[in-house]
Amino acid sequence: METLQFADRMKDYEEGIFQVLNEKKDEAQRQGKKIYNLSVGTPDFPPAQHVMDAVIEAAKKPENYKYALIDIPELVEAVQKRYADRYGVRLEKDELMSVYGSQEGIAHICLSLCNPGDVVLVPNPGYPIFGIGPSLAGADIVTYDLTEENHYLPDLDGMDEAVLARAKCMIVSYPLNPVCRTAPDSFYEKLIPWAIKHQIMIIHDNAYSDIIYDGRIGKSILRIPRAGEIAVEFYSLSKSYNYTGARVSFLVGNREIVAAFKKLRSQIDYGTFLPVQYGAVAALTGPDEMVKEQCAEYQRRRDALCGGLRRLGLQIEDSEGTMFAWAKIPEGYADDVEFVMQLLERTGVLCTPGSSFGSLGKGHVRFALTLPVEVIEEAIKAVEDSGMLR
Repeated sequence: METLQFADRMKDYEEGIFQVLNEKKDEAQRQGKKIYNLSVGTPDFPPAQHVMDAVIEAAKKPENYKYALIDIPELVEAVQKRYADRYGVRLEKDELMSVYGSQEGIAHICLSLCNPGDVVLVPNPGYPIFGIGPSLAGADIVTYDLTEENHYLPDLDGMDEAVLARAKCMIVSYPLNPVCRTAPDSFYEKLIPWAIKHQIMIIHDNAYSDIIYDGRIGKSILRIPRAGEIAVEFYSLSKSYNYTGARVSFLVGNREIVAAFKKLRSQIDYGTFLPVQYGAVAALTGPDEMVKEQCAEYQRRRDALCGGLRRLGLQIEDSEGTMFAWAKIPEGYADDVEFVMQLLERTGVLCTPGSSFGSLGKGHVRFALTLPVEVIEEAIKAVEDSGMLR
């Protein structure tokens, strides 16, 4: 039998690093090693009880098992209320839509925006779906460098004018996974006029605006004057409300971009399961105390992890936002993958190699703040006892 032939694009997708790390973790556990899993950013907190109750009550009604087709009016109003109360942004009904999680939204939105050969600007380092999504649309991916010297912000003035002439859109995200940095208002105030001048649509991933530290305030790009002319934003319930498996996110902003994406998704989707929509309404309209308390707990974890590893000699700054921390690997290691594998083998601590987030992630690792403080302190002690950072 001849070898089956698959799409050429599959050659661009290597086995996911998280799958490789999970296999290594399982192997270490079979050997009886205690594992401190700080690799995948899945919240370890439960959803709020009132959110789960709303899902349960809605799931008891047979009529809620039909195709949803549209966002229920209560959900549209809840998103409008959330943006008005939380961000000071007024959204019209045609400026928002739900998607099956931000991952899905970013994976598909360029299908409605780009022709093959159009350029999409994506961050390096950056979350992998930022490049994978546009590549599915046949776009040419051009990365913009994020460096420590430039405070992990894109150098808008230094971009190649020939590339900008071909650029259809640019993906931006702050607080940014994996480098855990925020962007000042001055950056967005420069970005929007720059994007309008070059007619480059801005796709802002705003997944972590509720997980932000040291008194910083997470904001929406849509608060910037004229942002609605050129920008859209993904707002997710996964991290703020621990609603990860429910897969609910929203695209908000420029009504033409929203309409185009809604038209595309109408061909491939029949809407979000109605009980999930009612749970989202409960989350968005309920009290914010849980969200704030959860952020404070993430900050305590950040302090334990970053402070503990710094004490042992690792170059790691305090995360400004996201549920992660970003560190340079110590001298003496050939690359970040080698360091991750040795760290797991010698200490049981599992993190993610920075090279999985782009070429400028090489020589770094990302830790997820997904264990309680006392367990993080155990992990720090395991690293200290191993002598790896001496």
